[in-house]
Amino acid sequence: MIKDNQKVFNRLLVVLDAAIIAASFMLAYFFKFYILNDGPGPGVLPAKDYLELLPFIVPGFVLLYYSCGVYAPKRTIRRRFEIYSIVQANTVGLAAMIIILYMIVKEINYSRSVIMFFYMLNIFLTSCLRLALRKSLQTIRSKGYNLKHILLVGYSRATEAYIDRLHDNPQWGYVVCGVLDDNIPAGTVYKGVKVLGSLGNLEIILPENKLDEIAITLSLKDYDHLADIVNICEKSGVHTKFIPDYNSLIPTKPYTEDLMGLPVINIRYVPLTNTGNMLLKRAVDIVGSLCGIIVLSPVMLLCALAVKLSSPGPVIFKQERVGLHNKPFYMYKFRSMEQQAPNKEKKAWTVKNDPRVTGVGKILRRTSLDELPQLFNILKGDMSLVGPRPERPHFVDKFKEEIPRYMVKHQVRPGLTGWAQVNGLRGDTSIRKRIEYDIYYIENWTLGLDVKIIFLTFFTGFINKNAY
Repeated sequence: MIKDNQKVFNRLLVVLDAAIIAASFMLAYFFKFYILNDGPGPGVLPAKDYLELLPFIVPGFVLLYYSCGVYAPKRTIRRRFEIYSIVQANTVGLAAMIIILYMIVKEINYSRSVIMFFYMLNIFLTSCLRLALRKSLQTIRSKGYNLKHILLVGYSRATEAYIDRLHDNPQWGYVVCGVLDDNIPAGTVYKGVKVLGSLGNLEIILPENKLDEIAITLSLKDYDHLADIVNICEKSGVHTKFIPDYNSLIPTKPYTEDLMGLPVINIRYVPLTNTGNMLLKRAVDIVGSLCGIIVLSPVMLLCALAVKLSSPGPVIFKQERVGLHNKPFYMYKFRSMEQQAPNKEKKAWTVKNDPRVTGVGKILRRTSLDELPQLFNILKGDMSLVGPRPERPHFVDKFKEEIPRYMVKHQVRPGLTGWAQVNGLRGDTSIRKRIEYDIYYIENWTLGLDVKIIFLTFFTGFINKNAY
């Protein structure tokens, strides 16, 4: 069984990590005093004194690795999250070493440079080991070894979504043995996975098969069977997980509360409803928009002159959009079209080769320079540097009836750029897909994500191939 191999693998990983921690510490000493210098000079502690720290450093860092989730199963975890856990553990370890050595024990003769070199070497070597192991395991799994055999109990949208993900990621090493369901006929096949029989066959299959996992993927209408199925699965001793069929209703990272022992799941957790997060984002918006206005003022002046000289009409075009908490506001843009009656303008999409777009307007729209006046919207507080793009009231009324969860986007300020935009969903693209990306951003907001989106905008966001 793979779980027995996993125990051996985890123990081996601890031994390898311990060896890397010890080697990194002594390599840091060697690098400091033998590579950067000609050997330990007068007053420098000998290597023996650094070796005496290893019985404390090695187990301490291994415990930190446990607490930071470095040894958690990594089959379906992305590489960057695994490396982040390593960096997190080492950063805590570095802080602990500095506090203990220099403030508590007051052993000031230990080189600070050695400690810093150790921090960097340990992260680098441990990350290299993890990446090498990940690559090796993927190769092994591609040859049919180190696979996890899983049985799905219940056929639903969650079942197909789960099979889709396993099918698209063979490197995870999951093999779905089959599905049990009372409503789908035995023999039905979805992407190579067959329905084996009814839910009642679970008690027969469990003793006969060496399964590594059971995933309960019941449809909502079959949840009355859930308690019995969980009881049967837990009696078998096989690791069991539950994949709910209401994932479209709750966020990917649900926010739960403990109401005197009763778990309560909030349907939507929006980090930006937190006052601290809100103030931090607003401060970044004010500083960012001011810097943008100052730095880009020559560009905006040139754009304004080009618009004025290209066609009659105002330089700035303002259009009503729906913002935070469904409140309307006027969004500013450089005018890129011929002047038209307001009742025609507010109900029409821009289409390919639209005759209303001026020659200068085509350039402004394609390069997104027409959006620069929105820096003033950001300074006013109508918009943010990063967020879902705002839409006109007419289309908001239309989309909220047609697209599930469309109105969730109005729980945060709309943005000059956003997660959907840097992923190519701009202009004449799928509204449904755009909303998926907007909701991901809203539920997973961090300041780091905002910085990432702004950074990506400079490389992917300005040239808009879907702008007409």
